[in-house]
Amino acid sequence: MKILYLHQYFKTPVEGGSVRSWHIAKGMVKAGHDVVMITSHNENTATTKIIDGITVHYLPVFYDNKLRFAGRIFSFIRFVFLALKKSKQEFGIDLCYATSTPLTIGIIAYVLKRTRSVPYVFEVRDLWPEAPMHMGVFTNFFVKKLLYKLEKLIYNNASSIVALSPGIQDGIKKVCPDKKIALIPNMADCDFFHPEIKDPLLEDFYSVEGKFVVSYYGAAGSVNNLSYLADIIKYCKDHNRDDIYFLIQAKGSELQKLKVYVESLHWPYVQFLGYSGKNGLKNLLNVTDAVYISFDNKPVLQTNSPNKFFDAIAAGKLTIVNTKGWIKDLIEKEEIGIYVNPMHAGEFIKKTDPYIHDKTRLLAVNNKARRVAENFYSKEILINRLLQELNLNKINSSSTEAYNRIA
Repeated sequence: MKILYLHQYFKTPVEGGSVRSWHIAKGMVKAGHDVVMITSHNENTATTKIIDGITVHYLPVFYDNKLRFAGRIFSFIRFVFLALKKSKQEFGIDLCYATSTPLTIGIIAYVLKRTRSVPYVFEVRDLWPEAPMHMGVFTNFFVKKLLYKLEKLIYNNASSIVALSPGIQDGIKKVCPDKKIALIPNMADCDFFHPEIKDPLLEDFYSVEGKFVVSYYGAAGSVNNLSYLADIIKYCKDHNRDDIYFLIQAKGSELQKLKVYVESLHWPYVQFLGYSGKNGLKNLLNVTDAVYISFDNKPVLQTNSPNKFFDAIAAGKLTIVNTKGWIKDLIEKEEIGIYVNPMHAGEFIKKTDPYIHDKTRLLAVNNKARRVAENFYSKEILINRLLQELNLNKINSSSTEAYNRIA
């Protein structure tokens, strides 16, 4: 089949960020399909590259996490128009795979279905418009009503829907109760990330020798509310916990605010690192003892399927979360992480101390985390499951059994 893949923010491991679409597209190519990706970049001209057998069309649509509301909306709309124009140049499309966010990606898929009879699969990474509404982005009654109608239109016309978490799946069911929804969470790259003994050279490079290292990496936007992390760092300073060292490798609109605050504390056990691709993240995880995952205290954000969690368990790391929801339930059930109430920074010390003072306990958690990644969330299992759901590939019985246990 010829598959048109729509993802406005497609990334490869070299670029960093979410590489879910890269894994899925590669899986489609491996299964014998012709995959054409339409995405965007912050360059002034369009370009086309062949990446791992995927034809990738980059459209000139600037986007940055620091953009204001109007700038983001302009970016979304511009991509819709340019992607529709580009898609007209692709002939013989058998299937369109459209992944949000934003929700406007679905407009392109819907138009292709109506004008060219191309069926589409819609992948829901975040509940739109629910999430931005809860964050106060959309407040106008008529805009909200229009977005809800668009959401329902896109869901109802999709031949299949893919949800990245149980909470997202439940949210879609509320809109389209009779729609079949495949639950395909984010993936652990167990081939790239591995549990490793700390490298003394890397410990020296990061200046963390002898420390319990807590890392935060990924996005630093308003949805992450890194003021919670700032509170923890201040608590550590106030209680003279110089045995805990924080490494922060992130980018986004709220990063500078966090930097300014941390600098005002004059606490030397925090280091901000330049944002990097997967190789840089692998080095960071080598010296990491625990990964901190932060989201604002909004119910809709509890449905997230954060990539950083799956990278962490693939590397066999203790996970610390500050939101309730399915990830909290998972780490507590499998005993691979801890929940820290974001409103009580002192909980961080209380709950991490057992792992700081007992390396055997920490190692046991690390081993469990890796097993969970391998047995339930490896990219091989989940890509095969996705291809089966879309009738694009056959899946072996062992992968089916493993997936059914998480679904």
